[in-house]
Amino acid sequence: MFQRLREDINSVFARDPAARNFLEVLTNYPGLHALLLHRLAHWLWKKRLKWLARTLSTFSRWLTGIEIHPGAKIGRRFFIDHGMGVVIGETAEVGDDVTLYQGVTLGGTSWHKGKRHPTLEQGVIVGAGAKILGPFTVGAGAKVGSNAVVTKEVPAGATVVGIPGKIVKREEPDVAAALDVDPARREAICQKFGFDAYGVSEDMPDPVARSIQAMLDHMHAVDERIERMCGTLRKLDASYREGKLPELRDEDFADILDDVDACCGPPKPSERTPPEEDKGDAQQRNG
Repeated sequence: MFQRLREDINSVFARDPAARNFLEVLTNYPGLHALLLHRLAHWLWKKRLKWLARTLSTFSRWLTGIEIHPGAKIGRRFFIDHGMGVVIGETAEVGDDVTLYQGVTLGGTSWHKGKRHPTLEQGVIVGAGAKILGPFTVGAGAKVGSNAVVTKEVPAGATVVGIPGKIVKREEPDVAAALDVDPARREAICQKFGFDAYGVSEDMPDPVARSIQAMLDHMHAVDERIERMCGTLRKLDASYREGKLPELRDEDFADILDDVDACCGPPKPSERTPPEEDKGDAQQRNG
């Protein structure tokens, strides 16, 4: 018992730089108080003392602002930072070393009995205000961004943001490498479109930029396959003539680039076109 308490307190020190000493954590961290009371309520729940377990859970909510159903299964070194407004449903399962911030909901989407709340595997981090709703699994090491609403399974190591939640990072190799795309050609066509996916860091993922990059990578892969097919046809039939592909002209993409600028920000200074001359000034100089 005391070993688990020490482990819980040490997990606070590991994840909160504001924690100063053992006594401060034990007396002033509502997330720790909610966890300790939940463990007692969960023990009562398993002993079929359900009314007493729910009463203790209600007292814990009144004391800490954190609502954990006594039926929920919580792993080791679970840390709730700040904690106000956290709600964890009856059939939710939380693995070891999971971190939740204030306002997180692990809820359900149906009134049917049985498994209806999410399962969070080891090392998951859920940002403030996020909602994870439904009987699915959030894989080990995944991160859910603040205020995201997640309603479907999240793979291990992924990062999810937005409403509804969209995966913006995976523990997978680069798409271009998987498609065997030439990096030089990839960069060349990105510059042709005036698109720079590498202006977005991994810490600030942009779903729109990543979607455009995925489409460009697919175009590269298709182009290379067509070129190999044409080369094979020339070897089989000397009379085969390869038609020239139409050129990509900047004016064909003017409207698209305007939409991208409006969505993702203006182009770089080096890519800006000079503003049109004022008609009055032009006529005065010509006069």
